[in-house]
Amino acid sequence: MEIRILNAQDAEAYRRLRFDALQVNPEAFASSFEEEKDRTVEVFAERLESEQTVSLGSFLGDALVGMATLQFEKYYKMRHRGNLSAMYVTSSARGYGYGNRLLEHGLMIAKNHQLEQVYLTVVSSNVQAKNLYENIGFETIGLEENAIKLDDGLYHDEEHMVKFL
Repeated sequence: MEIRILNAQDAEAYRRLRFDALQVNPEAFASSFEEEKDRTVEVFAERLESEQTVSLGSFLGDALVGMATLQFEKYYKMRHRGNLSAMYVTSSARGYGYGNRLLEHGLMIAKNHQLEQVYLTVVSSNVQAKNLYENIGFETIGLEENAIKLDDGLYHDEEHMVKFL
């Protein structure tokens, strides 16, 4: 298992994994496959090269099987905070520690950037993800009811979590 920062050369693999995430777990993301499916590899390459984010990838051999993005705040008074988003591990790679390693690596980068706290949101019904976050020290600080609404009209609540570093 290799965890590393993704760059523009990883854009095609990242794009494929992102599309997989949006189709397999649509409730876990604010955007949808329909909104992103026509975005080019170049758009994803630009996303991976942003100075406001660090995107991590988890690899099994040459295959990208997991991802997470750490976003930095741009406002001076909020630079001590970061947000973890776009966390996803393929169904076939779940249960082998990829998510845990992605989180640990992301938190190490957060500390290296002098962040003091990292926030994330997780769909309340995703018990496996919530357990992962809680086991690494994240705590729920709020609940947003009906945060996500899918095309079928089904709503999903999101829990807001924080970890103080």
